[in-house]
Amino acid sequence: MKLDLSYINENKTIVIGVSAGPDSMALLHYLINNTTNKLVCAHINHNVRKESIEEEKYLKSYCNKNNVIFECLKITNYQENNFENEARKKRYEFYNELLDKYQTKYLLLAHHADDLIETILMKIARGSNLEGYAGIKKINKYNDKYIIRPLLDYTKDEILEYNNKNNIKYYIDKSNSDNKYTRNRYRNYILPFLKKEDPNIHKKFIMYSNTLLEYDNYIKKETEKIVNSIYYKNKLNLEKFNKLDYFMKKNTLYYILNNLYNNKQNIITHNHINNIINICKKDKNNYLNLPKGLILIKEYQYLSFKYKNKNTNYKYLLKDYQKIDNHIIRKINKSEFNGNNICRINSKNINLPLYIRNKKDGDKIEVLGLNGHKKISDIFVEKKIPISIRNKYPIVVDNKDNIIWVPNLKKSKFNTKNNEFYDIILEYCEKEEN
Repeated sequence: MKLDLSYINENKTIVIGVSAGPDSMALLHYLINNTTNKLVCAHINHNVRKESIEEEKYLKSYCNKNNVIFECLKITNYQENNFENEARKKRYEFYNELLDKYQTKYLLLAHHADDLIETILMKIARGSNLEGYAGIKKINKYNDKYIIRPLLDYTKDEILEYNNKNNIKYYIDKSNSDNKYTRNRYRNYILPFLKKEDPNIHKKFIMYSNTLLEYDNYIKKETEKIVNSIYYKNKLNLEKFNKLDYFMKKNTLYYILNNLYNNKQNIITHNHINNIINICKKDKNNYLNLPKGLILIKEYQYLSFKYKNKNTNYKYLLKDYQKIDNHIIRKINKSEFNGNNICRINSKNINLPLYIRNKKDGDKIEVLGLNGHKKISDIFVEKKIPISIRNKYPIVVDNKDNIIWVPNLKKSKFNTKNNEFYDIILEYCEKEEN
């Protein structure tokens, strides 16, 4: 067995994920005997098997004898229902801590060709994107760090042969034969059948994986060009987006959302993507709640993304001056204007004091000059107020919550004409005046 380590800087420390199983022990042994790099063994004691203590002790002793730094994380409890998912999360958090501690960017893991076959088959069964269907990458870069899997070209049998030839002691995790785990069912039933059909089946899967990754890399470069031309300051130009081929629409949305979710997997599904594409086709303004508090907002010819505020409700006593975001409402002594940006009130017709608050569900206003009520939500639609600011748009109410004025949009029956008596004048503007 000969591993390619040419892409690792000779002066840099290498962190190796070692479970004490046959694969990781083979990798650790190979690195001890074939590199001059400083080695750090990263071991996770999942604390779910009684053999874990013995494995940890042996591995620590093995590292001490071979001048390898030993680092161990012992997990004392699990909070999630999905053990495999939580264990993986804790494992990679530990690896990242060690990479930072030893100021290196190289993490080596012992995944092999059998693991690649299992992963590809599981991805096909579950559904994924092009990169996901490729299974496991031999070199995976994230931020300024690298996850490298030097054993990915070798099968489990070849690794066991290496261990036997070099008298390497290792431990077998009995849970690997427990078919309650999905991966084990693929490993114990499907993989033996494939290998019986073709002993070199792993080479076909490696070629399949590399081909998909080549296509994926090309598509990502083309997608990035498109994103840079139609997505700017968190806004997607729908006029240009809707002209794209459906395939590129999907890739564009995946590209944007993966960045928003910091490339965390299994958050955005095909259903999310299709729902977004359908929203983009329609003329109507709309919004869509996405996972993790992200909201997609369609406003006319643009699509934007924002995170949900925990609480956007407010209510302030209206004094002489109030600023809410870009909205300013102030009391003035006189005005010659009579537009929707000016509100004149006779204090005897209302219940003081006045307040400014945001919209509530079901809000209605008795419109000046009309015999009846009008929904505030309908006014926002008619006046083309963007969905993203409707819930925070200021509304003036009296002490009994009667809507007096929707600044700059609509006056209520409580507004008086400029030739009638009034003792309060309110003015609305969107920016400070000198």
